[in-house]
Amino acid sequence: MSEGDFDKAAVVSTLNRILELELAGVVRYTHYSFMIFGFGRIPIVSWLRDQANEGLLHAQEAGELITQLGEHPSLAIGPLLETHQHDVGAILQESLAHESDAIAAYRALLSQVAGRSVLLEEYARRLIAEEELHRGEVEKMLRAPA
Repeated sequence: MSEGDFDKAAVVSTLNRILELELAGVVRYTHYSFMIFGFGRIPIVSWLRDQANEGLLHAQEAGELITQLGEHPSLAIGPLLETHQHDVGAILQESLAHESDAIAAYRALLSQVAGRSVLLEEYARRLIAEEELHRGEVEKMLRAPA
């Protein structure tokens, strides 16, 4: 990966933000999975834990890219919102906000590397698409049945 084509410090900073956001998502979705009760618990818990597992994979990818650039991945974790509102609708609203934050971070990365690094550009585009799909899933779950 040619580092002279983009602002390496800015890219690493953005990748560290992504790493921190994704790790916060792991904690957030795992916590949410504990707080689901009622008849629909099993599929909702499964979906939340799938999101946590995917967040961990995304965090690992970001960390690998940071070290490929010769830098040190952050050991911090992004903000953890705890509203103590554990009904499914509130959890999904918080998830929607988290997905939107992740999309913004990946879009920031894309703007830093577009036309400068195929690897980082394709990574950012792929993750934007995945996060937009997740946001769409959450939006569908929040819709009232017709």
